[in-house]
Amino acid sequence: MARVLILFAHPSLERSRVHRALLQSVPDHPDITLHDLYEAYPRLDIDVEREQALLLEHDVIAFQHPFYWYSTPPILKQWQDLVLEHGWAYGSTGTQLVGKDFISIISAGGGEQAYCSVGYNRFTVRQLLAPVEQTAQLCGMRFLPPFVVFGTHRLDAAGIAEQARRYRALVEALMAGEPDEAERARLADAITINGFVDRLVGAGA
Repeated sequence: MARVLILFAHPSLERSRVHRALLQSVPDHPDITLHDLYEAYPRLDIDVEREQALLLEHDVIAFQHPFYWYSTPPILKQWQDLVLEHGWAYGSTGTQLVGKDFISIISAGGGEQAYCSVGYNRFTVRQLLAPVEQTAQLCGMRFLPPFVVFGTHRLDAAGIAEQARRYRALVEALMAGEPDEAERARLADAITINGFVDRLVGAGA
């Protein structure tokens, strides 16, 4: 059983119907840690030693956040700048994160069709997340394509509930050590992990 750390960053969670529903669906399990960075550090005074200890205690690291200006909210960028230290997370002696899984879990107001070469955002979500992907790679983590909730502004209550069900299925799969190596090979060039999650939900229907 893998231990999953969800590093959650949303500066206005009370206004987010989608992320509130996703978080409420997280299984209450000792191997899942939900860590709200804005709640933990309202003054952005990140405790580096505490954060590094959390990383060491877990096998799967997830960044969960809204896709603000094609990137992360500011606290998550600051977290990377401070916590992922040279000699600890990367560099010749920085091997503490080697072999851990990494995934981004994001919400996007635009529809999936907007994130492509002919869409108004011009790039795929995975292309726009290239700095995060390269950070994971530099730290020796095993990168998984992002899980993306698209079109959040148009989701009704039923749509949000379905996304929460898919999110829970993903978290449970990560905890169970999925995807397996064969599936990882298939996902190597995938834009998102959404298709894999669709199969999980379909299998459990």
